[in-house]
Amino acid sequence: MVGYNINNIKITNPILGGIIMSLIKDMSKDELLALKKELEKKFDAFKAENHQLNMSRGKPSPQQLDITEKKVNKLKNFVNYDEIDVRNYGGLSGLRSCRELLSDLTGVPADNIVMGGTSSLNLIYDAVAREFIFGSNGCKAWHKLDKVKFLCPVPGYDRHFAILEEFGIEMINIEMDENGPDMDTVEKLAAEDESIKGIMCVPLYANPNGVCYSDETSERLAKMKTAAKDFRLFWDNAYGIHHIYKETKLANIFELCKKYGTQDRLLYFFSFSKVTYPGSSISMVAGSDNTVKEIIRRMSIQTIGHDKVNQLRHVELFKNAEGVYSHMRELAEVLRPKFDIVLDTLEKELKDTGLLTWNKPNGGYFISADTIEGCAKETIRLTKEAGVIMTDAGATYPYKNDPKDTNIRIAPTYPSEEELQSAMNIFCVCVKLAGVNKLLGGKE
Repeated sequence: MVGYNINNIKITNPILGGIIMSLIKDMSKDELLALKKELEKKFDAFKAENHQLNMSRGKPSPQQLDITEKKVNKLKNFVNYDEIDVRNYGGLSGLRSCRELLSDLTGVPADNIVMGGTSSLNLIYDAVAREFIFGSNGCKAWHKLDKVKFLCPVPGYDRHFAILEEFGIEMINIEMDENGPDMDTVEKLAAEDESIKGIMCVPLYANPNGVCYSDETSERLAKMKTAAKDFRLFWDNAYGIHHIYKETKLANIFELCKKYGTQDRLLYFFSFSKVTYPGSSISMVAGSDNTVKEIIRRMSIQTIGHDKVNQLRHVELFKNAEGVYSHMRELAEVLRPKFDIVLDTLEKELKDTGLLTWNKPNGGYFISADTIEGCAKETIRLTKEAGVIMTDAGATYPYKNDPKDTNIRIAPTYPSEEELQSAMNIFCVCVKLAGVNKLLGGKE
């Protein structure tokens, strides 16, 4: 043990067994050097254990997938009630029964839903591509414009940013608070700049910070004035039914856009990729009558249709919305202990140290943490060196450029509970070591 005198208060500090150091930033250089020495010992011990732990993506665990596996039955009848043989061509928008199931879950009319394949990300990419190649609402195709910009709430979803970057679209950071994106900034920019063509939103348990958009935020997004007639609200409700601690209700964005006459603005995405099998799931895109007609027109050339056998398999598995909710409650029982491990370990090891802050989400797939400025990349480098692979620092910002180098996305879902605890023990030591080194640099 190492004892420190901080503001005349002696703090005994057993580096691993629950660090008590509420005033690390106020430590003298000598105190920080002593602490660094102890942290390096623990770090070297972790390295010697040769860990190979991966929590880089928000993947369902084998235990989650097994819950679905036990329920799936082999289809016996390939003709569903709307008399479509799912083994054959036809039904480009998807099975009516499947669209009705998703309608019950999302509050979007079944007629305004078009089914997709395994990933809603594919549908998001297609939506950007349609606007880029063909345009919409009588406006020029985006590739004919000098500049196309998007508003991007940050920290956000790295794959959204990758799509926009792929098409050369300029991304503008929009800060988030507990109610969603900074709407004063969103409204101002969207109203004054015609080259701003959309905003990317994950409205419930946002990736990575778990923020849930307030009703006011949703309404403001629906009714706000936009300089661009072809402004698009990308509403990626990826975690809309992924409640872990308590259920949070989201405003019905489809009805809000209809109320304010902006229904052509909305592109609503949803999927079961983390509900059943990521490798064999269903997804949807929804919008106004005009939007659906345009999607079907382009899709009819792009494909004969998505996997209707799989759509029917999902209908047979769940029957109705309550069947889905019951299934999600089972998944939550698997996920909750893992989120508890992360949150409890962070609380035990880093509370009041001043080295890390983090969110406590009620659902979703991630926990967002922020180091002191300039320490995220170094923390991730250290965790990798100690055998833990995490999402790259910077990934939660456009162009992988976190301007303050602070944000880290923690993905608890895939590892076993034992692996996760080991990974979090290593992570906390790396946060401390990176932070102490940063503080020492400021005292030279």
